[in-house]
Parts: sequence; C-alpha cells; structure tokens
Amino acid sequence: MKSILNVIVFGLMVAIASSCSEKLEPKPITYSQLLTGTEKKSWGLTSVTIVDQKDPFDLPGNQVLNPCALDDQFVFYADEEKKMEYTNGTLKCSASEPATLITDTWQLTNANATLEIGIPRIFGGVKLPFIIKTLTENTMVLEIFFDDIDASYRFTFNSSSK
Repeated sequence: MKSILNVIVFGLMVAIASSCSEKLEPKPITYSQLLTGTEKKSWGLTSVTIVDQKDPFDLPGNQVLNPCALDDQFVFYADEEKKMEYTNGTLKCSASEPATLITDTWQLTNANATLEIGIPRIFGGVKLPFIIKTLTENTMVLEIFFDDIDASYRFTFNSSSK
C-alpha cells in the first residue's frame, strides 16, 4: 500500500514539474535578421574579387574605391518598408556631400538567396540582383555575374554594428 502511495505521489510531482516548465522552441535566424539585426545594421565594403573563368583575383577595397568612400556604410533597416541607406563616413569625397548619400529599399528573395540593392560608387546606385554567397553575423559576400564579360564580381562586406 505504501509503495502504491509513493508511486502516486511521485507521478503527481512529475506531472506538476512538467506542467510548470516552459517549452523552448528555437527560432532560427533568417537572412533578413542577419542582414538587418533587430532594428538596423551597418555594412562596409572591404574587398572585391573578380572571378574570371581562367584567373580570379582579389582587389582590396582601397584599389576599388577612393579613400573617401572606404568608410561609407550600407545601413539595412528591419522595418516593413525595408529601408536602406548609403551613408557617408567621416571622410567625404566632397565638402558638399550630405551625411546620407542615398535612401532606397532593399529586397531579399530567400528562395534563390538574392539581395537586390544598388552599390552607388561602383554601379552608380542601379539596383542589381546579387547572389548571397555568405551571410553571417559579421560577414556578407555578394556576387553578380555578367554574361558579356564571362566573369562575376564578388563583394565582401563586414558589419560594423554590434
């Protein structure tokens, strides 16, 4: 009789303990969250790789952009409008440049990992569909292929947001 009572008490304790615990359901980080963080996230261009069929080569950012453009930032916002800003760094290319050079929107397609943005100082701000090769908390690598030159351009960005 005492052993039956012990089993019942033990069963009730297990039921009470399990009903009080909160189930943790993991929420995976999406491409959007990696790109924008919880509110906004800034990214700076660090290098460009020209991927030719025969002979790929890396160009550091300072060989692609003027020093005044190297500290410019892409700021992606986690809002419904998917706002993006291209902001001036501390070094300006001309004294009359505003703090925000371009305000636009970004578009992300998860199905084919494509991010549509413009890179102002290289492609004049024209929006192009870049393939996301890598996207982590701190690094983003985007690539675009051009048929007419049979090569692609791979852009590496580092996040300056914490």
